[in-house]
Amino acid sequence: MADASKGSGFSAEEKAAMKEAAAERREQAKRAKEMGAAAADLADVLEKIAAMPEPDRSIATKVHELVLAACPELAPKTWYGMPAYALNGKTICFFQNASKFKYRYSTLGFQDAANVDEGDFWPVAYAVVSIDKVTEKRITELVKRAVS
Repeated sequence: MADASKGSGFSAEEKAAMKEAAAERREQAKRAKEMGAAAADLADVLEKIAAMPEPDRSIATKVHELVLAACPELAPKTWYGMPAYALNGKTICFFQNASKFKYRYSTLGFQDAANVDEGDFWPVAYAVVSIDKVTEKRITELVKRAVS
């Protein structure tokens, strides 16, 4: 959450994420020319996951596997320095590791292009502290619903 007492309204972690997003775009354009956009995007996501500390890395790896198994049409990409998955260029969901903003849990979040609506009020982010069979099933269901 932003700390307005620091002047700009953004925390150091949020500022770093914005800078990372700008650098990400520049690097993606360069790598896309070298290896193709899809391959470069996948490589970026796998690098981000590999750089995460445990237990974030294990959780992110499992989320990555579940998302792509549930909806292979989703394209992995990075989004503000986080693994994300897009359909037709629009981010559907993303994984925010706990260590990124010094939170106590990781988050699986859904963007407005995701079909997760439930009337006038619904969650768009879920805390993830571990993944068991029940959580695997729920993640799979949510991702499938998001692209339906």
